Amino acid sequence: MQGEVDQPPMQMVLRVKHPSSLGGGGGGEEEAGEASSRSALSVFKAKEEQIERKKMEVREKELEGMADPARKEVEVIRKRIDVVNRQLKPLGKTCVKKEKEYKEILEAYNEKNKEKALLVNRLIELVSESERMRMKKLEELNKTVDSLY
Repeated sequence: MQGEVDQPPMQMVLRVKHPSSLGGGGGGEEEAGEASSRSALSVFKAKEEQIERKKMEVREKELEGMADPARKEVEVIRKRIDVVNRQLKPLGKTCVKKEKEYKEILEAYNEKNKEKALLVNRLIELVSESERMRMKKLEELNKTVDSLY
């Protein structure tokens, strides 16, 4: 990596108690120093573990990318499918609504057509009846005129 200076690895400092210091005064200071050394060591180990975990995550991501080169394309296509599905929902609802309206209008149209056919038939009957009556009257008039001459 550029711009970084190589640093020597941290060295662990071990303090060994001299047997002469076990007895008398000054023991409290050494115990406190030993405790701080242990806590520093545990912090160091925790940081190392964290770095290792991050490295593993990066490697896993790289491996995933290498293992499936079409992964990005698949994600893009899935997102587009989601968008199209969201667009299809209202269109489907509109389509169902329009189909229902169409069926209702078609039913009303067919009923009006039936009514019209009945009315046309009735009109034909009335016109035919009227024509028969006229012919009958005309024949009666003809008979009356013929009887007069």
